[in-house]
Amino acid sequence: SRKMASEDITKLAESLAKTKVGGGQLSFKGQSLKLNTAEDAEGVIKQIEEFDGLEALRLEGNTVGVEAAKVIAKALEKKSELKRCHWSDMFTGRLRSEIPPALISLGDALITAGAQLVELDLSDNAFGPDGVRGFEALLKSPACYTLQELKLNNCGMGIGGGKILAAALKECHRKSSAQGKPLALKIFVAGRNRLENDGATALAEAFGIIGTLEEVHMPQNGINHPGITALAQAFAINPLLKVINLNDNTFTEKGAVAMAETLKALRQIEVINFGDCLVRSKGAVAIADAVKEGLHKLKELNLSFCEIKRDAALTVAEAIEDKAELEKLDLDGNCLGEEGCEQLQEILEGFNMAAVLGSLSDDEGEEKEDEEEDDDEDEEEEEEEEEEEQQQLKERGQGEQESLTPKKIIDSQDSTPVPSPPVDIATFLAFPSPEKLLRLGPKCSVLIAQQTDTSDVEKVVTTLLRISSVFKDEAPVKTAVHETTDALMRKAFTSATFNSDAFITSLLIHMGLLKSEEKIKAVPSLYGILMTLNHMVQQDYFPKSLAPVLSAFVTK
Repeated sequence: SRKMASEDITKLAESLAKTKVGGGQLSFKGQSLKLNTAEDAEGVIKQIEEFDGLEALRLEGNTVGVEAAKVIAKALEKKSELKRCHWSDMFTGRLRSEIPPALISLGDALITAGAQLVELDLSDNAFGPDGVRGFEALLKSPACYTLQELKLNNCGMGIGGGKILAAALKECHRKSSAQGKPLALKIFVAGRNRLENDGATALAEAFGIIGTLEEVHMPQNGINHPGITALAQAFAINPLLKVINLNDNTFTEKGAVAMAETLKALRQIEVINFGDCLVRSKGAVAIADAVKEGLHKLKELNLSFCEIKRDAALTVAEAIEDKAELEKLDLDGNCLGEEGCEQLQEILEGFNMAAVLGSLSDDEGEEKEDEEEDDDEDEEEEEEEEEEEQQQLKERGQGEQESLTPKKIIDSQDSTPVPSPPVDIATFLAFPSPEKLLRLGPKCSVLIAQQTDTSDVEKVVTTLLRISSVFKDEAPVKTAVHETTDALMRKAFTSATFNSDAFITSLLIHMGLLKSEEKIKAVPSLYGILMTLNHMVQQDYFPKSLAPVLSAFVTK
């Protein structure tokens, strides 16, 4: 059977070759080059000039002066295919006055080249408000009409820089729309920039106009409830939002309630990070409400260090009951007290979701009465009402819980009860056959993915091998194997706790392509797994960086 496998190996090798980790990328990342003069930059320029089809240029971890930037820019004028500029941390130790002219040269070169950028990353460059002027022209130019990812983390932009940036984005959207292809920005990152309310409000205006955002990361910006409310209103008209990270800003109840209203309208949300945002109990209850009503794709909810008291925290826990995708709930650093922490764990155990709860080791304990003087006067009445509602919810909840738990396990957290199919997943995985896979029905891919603990690499490998072992090159079986593999591996590769390198190593051992200390029996036939890998490496969830490793072993 090893002979048979050789043409399958060739096929996989071809697919891997196409997933060039290069992807047209030239990298000087982390080389600590000190490029001051035109001479210093000669080596870099030569490589840029000789690189055909340059699509991505990495300059991070070097330091580029004005003169060097000018000559690098000259070389970039001919690179019309450039799409990704990974230019974070490339002005280490430069004076603030040097950065704008350097950025202007580079930006002008991209405009001259007629490049169509997809990603621009200028994070960790301390350019301050005036530095934004350095790439303002680039942002307003046709080179950025196609921009999908803009990353400006930790740049010291301040309120002034935030306003210039917002105006440039609006202008880019206006001009690109006039050309019939409006700016469709997907990812915006601007953490640690002291944007404060005014900067955040200006950007919110731009976001509202753009409307295509999928991820917004703006942690640690000193934004208070007016800025948070403005952002919330803008987010509401960005229906594709998946990730909102506003960690370490100050929501208070007002901001949290505004944000909760918005969350009710957003259907695609996967990650909410409002850790260290002082949402307080009332804000937490509002957010819990939004979570309960919708957010079926929610994977992560972080409300840590937010001064949330016990009852509100328990309301949050009760809200995640039907969230089948949830991987992480962080309520650490709040005011639950020991008993509250135990109750929280019990609620989640009742839903069979104990595993999603993060550590509670930094819980602040229940608050003393006298610390509450600084809260609003009207809060106490509201809290009494809250407690009554709480009580009713609890009484309602308990009856439901008892009746739900056993059924829950069968439907694996799906809201509509499904009659359990004659073949269950455990049987299929124990004795896999194509017939059993088909008999599991259309939901099998979701169920297998749900029931596999993706933080356990061995489990993922054995599950993948069992699924692929039934592969046949004909319609229903082939489709079922592909769909099940995709659901499982997409979950694995996107999970923070999944170690991709360990996965590849273990897989190679099980395929008999790598020796191991323990005696592990190699799979009897490589056909199924090779055909499945051939499909897998072509999917968007497969990390390109793993291609060379697989390639090296498979083509041995």
